Amino acid sequence: MTEAGSTRSSQTPSARSRLEAAGREDTFVVHAYPEQLVDLGEVRLNYATAGDPVLPPLLLIPGQTESWWGYESAMPVLAERFCCYAVDLRGQGRSTWTPGRYSLDNMGNDLVRFIDAVIGRPTLVSGLSSGGVLAAWLSAYARPGQITAAVWEDPPLFSSELTPAYGPGMRQCIGPLWALYAKWLGDQWSVGDWEGLLRAAPSELPGWAAGLLSGRTNDAPGPPQNLREYDPEWARAFWTGTVTANCDHARMIAAARVPVLFTHHFRVTDAGTGNLIGAISDVQVEHVRQLVTAAGQPFEYRSFPDQPHAMHQADPQLYARTVTEWALPVLAERAGEGDLGAGC
Repeated sequence: MTEAGSTRSSQTPSARSRLEAAGREDTFVVHAYPEQLVDLGEVRLNYATAGDPVLPPLLLIPGQTESWWGYESAMPVLAERFCCYAVDLRGQGRSTWTPGRYSLDNMGNDLVRFIDAVIGRPTLVSGLSSGGVLAAWLSAYARPGQITAAVWEDPPLFSSELTPAYGPGMRQCIGPLWALYAKWLGDQWSVGDWEGLLRAAPSELPGWAAGLLSGRTNDAPGPPQNLREYDPEWARAFWTGTVTANCDHARMIAAARVPVLFTHHFRVTDAGTGNLIGAISDVQVEHVRQLVTAAGQPFEYRSFPDQPHAMHQADPQLYARTVTEWALPVLAERAGEGDLGAGC
């Protein structure tokens, strides 16, 4: 089936053209690093690189509503020790929008093909939020030898499932924000009522989540740049649970095959509701640790309770130092054991 064939029959030609970056050129802004597209079949993935190609490769995976340039401030520091590849996932940035096709398995397999087609050798991966869940997916399900080690930056493991094995799920944490995006913006921006979204936020979101949108009316008119580059169907896929279909988090984590660094940022449990304010609770992280270590993999945990969700944006120096200080000894040890050459 062609990509156009996978869209809804009611879509107009102009709507279909916006599935590719060429149909959305008015959406984008210029960045410090050149951008490139690689054709992986169903999707064209956009990416930017930084660093000497002889250095160890590092794949940077952004979170939901974040394009590759969320890492732009961290890339110059990381590029001193790594050859960085920052990607736009399907449905974000300049990569293809894919109606009805947003799932962890599809996005994970995009990255497997990206590693083969663009990086071409075993790679360290680091992902934030949903990108951290995909880093966990690659830790378990990438081809043998593709992944050397993985940084899971504040990932919503368990908490982004509707019925998690441990702790609060999607509806008890950030989920209402995704529901708001899905309702007022619509798949592929088919609704696009940003002002309506802002008016509805105080009544449709918990108080703490409504605060995430506070001050938007004082910014430049319209949605922020990162949302302009984002297909809101992502939000619906998380709110309804289709994104995790066939990808149980506990089973995935228990299949980890590489060393893991887990960074855990701001989190609070609301005393009145028990809802999670943050990406993942302490109890959930403990179960992640148990599953990874039971799989025979090293698990290092670093807590940054004063850091916001996207530490690589808020403090790129701290993020780059944390990744580098952990990863270089791990990569050296694995290279000494002959673990880095198979599979690519």
